[in-house]
Amino acid sequence: MTYDFDKPVDRRGTGAIKFDVLKERYGRDDLLPLWVADMDFETPPFVVEALRLRLDHPVFGYTTEPAEYRPAIVDWQREHHGWEIRPEWLSYIPGIVKGIGMAIQVFTRPGDRIVVQPPIYHPFHLVPQANGREVMWNPLRPTADGYEMDFGQLEPLLCDERCKLLLLSNPHNPAGIVWDEATLRRLAELCAAHGVVVVSDEIHADMPLFGSRHRPFATVSDTAARNSITFAAPSKTFNIAGIVSSYTVVPDDGLRSRFFGWLEANEFGAPDLFAPIATVAAYRQGDAWRRQMLRYVEQNVLFVETFCRERLPAIRPLRPQASFLVWLDCRALGLSHERLVGLFVDEARLALNDGAMFGPGGEGFMRLNVGTRRAVLEEALGRLEEAIHHLK
Repeated sequence: MTYDFDKPVDRRGTGAIKFDVLKERYGRDDLLPLWVADMDFETPPFVVEALRLRLDHPVFGYTTEPAEYRPAIVDWQREHHGWEIRPEWLSYIPGIVKGIGMAIQVFTRPGDRIVVQPPIYHPFHLVPQANGREVMWNPLRPTADGYEMDFGQLEPLLCDERCKLLLLSNPHNPAGIVWDEATLRRLAELCAAHGVVVVSDEIHADMPLFGSRHRPFATVSDTAARNSITFAAPSKTFNIAGIVSSYTVVPDDGLRSRFFGWLEANEFGAPDLFAPIATVAAYRQGDAWRRQMLRYVEQNVLFVETFCRERLPAIRPLRPQASFLVWLDCRALGLSHERLVGLFVDEARLALNDGAMFGPGGEGFMRLNVGTRRAVLEEALGRLEEAIHHLK
């Protein structure tokens, strides 16, 4: 079956954060929204049909976890990432950001320190801070085509006896980096040597682009497996973020006992009615849709690159190795960050994610969501070109 990713879908008035809170977030509602990390493509029909089939039954009472739920996850991880996980290593969690907060509650105490690597998805630093923990910045080091980890700056942070967790974005958000095996293995050895547990957010794992290959952190070495908690979900890949379908994988018996015990004590490990249904449908029927979607997203990335190279040379998009997010380097415009945001919002009438929200090193950048119709991207970049022309 061939899927149509150019089909217009009107999301306004559905409670979609991307569209319906523009006035609240940006001060105006006439913006083209390319910010929140969900896609504008229709949710795959096989997921919708699986949910509709369940809706045909008129009772929505307490339900048990479907027998097919864990095998679907186990098979997907094996087939797509070569990760042999056991069913008992799995637990549902009610969202990855919530999962980060839960791991903080289980493995740290107020005043403990947590390492994050900016520029980074903003809940990585906001959630620890809101929970009374101290964030320790390990900024990524810019390279010619992206970023690399700064292990020299990291190791002294890990030596602090109050440092308990490192939050890893794998693949990285916002820069779309697929971390190589050597980097992940070195990170695992350093963290384990200092008793710092790695929490790996792998929500974009199923969206590799341009021939990239995702490596689950827990697979790169026995050390990584013994000292990590992984979060994953079909939500980004299959555009079902509103159906909270996240899960965690914890191979180590000790870490798993502590974390899953806390989840069970608070009933956070029990999925709602629809999450397992959507997960099974996505993982059992979704690979053809996923592959077609990724090829469309790749063409969107190439379109943005070509447009910027030919008509917006002061803006340099970093090509993502995974996900539908493009990190735009706008520093050559020579604007203050506040002025840059004003250019996008008030002059180009575009809603993107402000790079400063991603922590140190994000100033002068904007995050662009290309998980939309190409016609929308054409309009957005045309608006930006006109705004920059008037700026000059």
